[in-house]
Amino acid sequence: MYQKLMWGIALGLAWWGRVQAATLEVCAQCPWQSVRQAVEAAAPGDVVRVRPGGYKEHSIQINKKLVLQGTGFPVLEGNDLEEILIITADSVRVEGFELRRAGKSQLKDQAAIRVRKARYFVIQQNRIVDAYFGIYLEHSSHGLVEGNVLLGTATHEASAGNAIHGWYGRHLEISSNYIKGHRDGVYLEFVDSSLVVNNISEYNVRYGLHYMFSNDDQYVCNVFRSNGAGVAVMFSKRIQMRENRFERNWGTTAYGLLLKEIYDADIQDNHFLYNTVGIFLEGATRISYQRNEFQYNGWAVQMTGGCLDNHFTRNNFLANTLDLVVNSRVNNNTFNGNYWSEYTGYDLNRDGTGDVPHRPVKLFSYILAQSPESIVLLRSFFIDLLNFSEKVSPALTPQDVADYSPSMSKIS
Repeated sequence: MYQKLMWGIALGLAWWGRVQAATLEVCAQCPWQSVRQAVEAAAPGDVVRVRPGGYKEHSIQINKKLVLQGTGFPVLEGNDLEEILIITADSVRVEGFELRRAGKSQLKDQAAIRVRKARYFVIQQNRIVDAYFGIYLEHSSHGLVEGNVLLGTATHEASAGNAIHGWYGRHLEISSNYIKGHRDGVYLEFVDSSLVVNNISEYNVRYGLHYMFSNDDQYVCNVFRSNGAGVAVMFSKRIQMRENRFERNWGTTAYGLLLKEIYDADIQDNHFLYNTVGIFLEGATRISYQRNEFQYNGWAVQMTGGCLDNHFTRNNFLANTLDLVVNSRVNNNTFNGNYWSEYTGYDLNRDGTGDVPHRPVKLFSYILAQSPESIVLLRSFFIDLLNFSEKVSPALTPQDVADYSPSMSKIS
């Protein structure tokens, strides 16, 4: 999908190499002193090049094919009034600007840059500071959002929008952006066949990345750090999640990864480190978890009702407070071939696989679910005794939750 996406964007932008473009210079001593006037005067295919400086302008309509290029990061200031750039044409490139003081409103989703019903656009190497919504992609497709820095100051959800917001789109690539301090770092709703890759999304109030009703997407090689929760994937199908890092997403309802009503996904080669919950599953069906590492989390995996055909294979569970919590019948979910740092079994034939099953669900997890205050007893001898007695003679923990072929060594 990634190669097809880039090929489509390249085809849409190829006109730049074939058109004899004029360049309109904008600066205090240039033929054009106003970005808006230069954009309005430009012919399709022209380049509007803006020199360093400050430009107090908003609601700049880009309704033709052109390149809007900043040199030395000129500052576009919206005076807290309206959106700054509004793109409604195909094959537009915006690069090299700092955008500040875009309008903020809880009645209208105002953004520093809005792309509306456009294709083959590129928004790259810009800085967006303290915007309600940073980049808003509305009914748009075959676009690239790359290498931007989006810095917000959100302290709670009601007063902030999302850094990069996609609504009804296809074939989008969101790549190599740094995102901090928004409601959601990246929010995609009804966005299909798209790629989120190599981004850092941290210190956002709600989620680092949020999918809603989106299908056939990938997110790869991203870092989600210190958010309200790392990633939420909800009501979506066929999502590929590979080689991401979910780090230090702490809080009473914080997860590295939240899965709700999701189907037919692959979760591979990810690292879950220092999260309250590594992965929380609710209504997750037909999902494969392979070669992931869960380390120093409060709960590595929490599984609630309605989870079917989840298969955990060749994952590492390292020094988590609780590796696995289930609060319903496991059905046909499996947990075979993983490495568990708490496994105390033996390997008499030295084939690398434990000779006795490992049962990762502890009795204490049930006590903790009924009485959260009991967490203060976590490291006590009394709790160790309870867990040991349940391990020797199981009475409450589910019999069908076990790794029947645990690995004796960490899986690389």
